[in-house]
Amino acid sequence: MTDTRPPDHISKRPVVYTLPGMDRVTVRRGVEYRAGAEGPLTLDLYYPAGLGARTVVPAVVFVSAGSDPGVQKALGCRFQELASTVSWATLVAASGIAGISYRTLDPAADIRAVLWHLRASGATLQIDGARIGLWASSGNVPLALSVLMEDPAITCAALLYGYMLDAEGSTDVTDALKTWGFHNPAAGRSIDALPENVPLFLARAGREHFPHLQDALDRFAVGALARNRPLTLVNHSTGRHAFDLLDPGVQSSALVRQLLAFLASHLVS
Repeated sequence: MTDTRPPDHISKRPVVYTLPGMDRVTVRRGVEYRAGAEGPLTLDLYYPAGLGARTVVPAVVFVSAGSDPGVQKALGCRFQELASTVSWATLVAASGIAGISYRTLDPAADIRAVLWHLRASGATLQIDGARIGLWASSGNVPLALSVLMEDPAITCAALLYGYMLDAEGSTDVTDALKTWGFHNPAAGRSIDALPENVPLFLARAGREHFPHLQDALDRFAVGALARNRPLTLVNHSTGRHAFDLLDPGVQSSALVRQLLAFLASHLVS
């Protein structure tokens, strides 16, 4: 099938930052993590260069709250195949952490199956099941939050320009996510449902344009700080939604470096 997406389509935009050694990252594709109705659902694992045969490394899972058919219909390819997913996973691997993306048909069930498989088969996959972080952006963030609420063994999470949680009585986030076709198992839940000691990295786009996103993100940040949760909040004052793909420059590069340093500090150190 001919790819009709233009070269500057959002699905073809990698992260606007690179690291030395990204070209030496190794990728293991098509690792089955569970059976699906139409065949096996699989992982892609991005490993740091030079990984010894018996070495295990921490991992970051890139959370998708949209099913493969939905993402493909909206963006022209699966979440695994997005240039942003590939480049972020490669950046993470170049930082000494395995980056993991996955096929999904049922986002809420599949992310949990991925985590179970990584822990059950950690030695075979060279993954340290006790050191797993989450990465999510935009409409994928509420699914990541729901995983944190139910899985206290997650080590940390990086959340970029995301729809967060509805305030009491509000359905703004829930309604927006329905419009975009994202699963939202966190609907109706509050910050208090999150574990108290899991460090979060929250990236804010100062020029956010999606309705109600910024209000929800700001409320979440204020609520987390009021509860004295371990939160790192970074505001990209001139950044647009998806600034890591759309806005090259000093601020975007600095924020990506901060995020990678956050992951390394909690997963590697």
